[in-house]
Amino acid sequence: MKNKKMFFVLTLLVILMTSVFAGSNAIPTDIIEENYLVGVGSTNQGLKVSSAYFLGEIKSSKAVIPLMKILREDKCDGARLAAALALVKIGDARGVYMVKRTVDFNDCDKVRKMAKHLYSAYLIGDEQTAIRDVDFAIAALN
Repeated sequence: MKNKKMFFVLTLLVILMTSVFAGSNAIPTDIIEENYLVGVGSTNQGLKVSSAYFLGEIKSSKAVIPLMKILREDKCDGARLAAALALVKIGDARGVYMVKRTVDFNDCDKVRKMAKHLYSAYLIGDEQTAIRDVDFAIAALN
């Protein structure tokens, strides 16, 4: 009798765990995108940088304007680099143009160099090399 109860409990747990991990509780992507958009507006630099990075990964067109603002105005070089990287990954013409303008007008030498690297790689279609290099640069700055 004790074995039957144990078997029943284990079977129930397996069924419950399977339903949980099968994606039935998946978070909709629009909620994830909205949370990342909130994150890029944060005063916490780590949250801002990681949110910018992941907005680039999901190619969020809603993030282009906030990322352009970070690239233009943020005091943290890492945040600026993450924004430039995300804008190139998204591929929106406005964002790519902003990265191009950063090459000439940004006040930080590191940001200008990495923006030039990103923009050049974007033009020749070799984004993966530029993305790897900028990821490395962001990690080194933080």
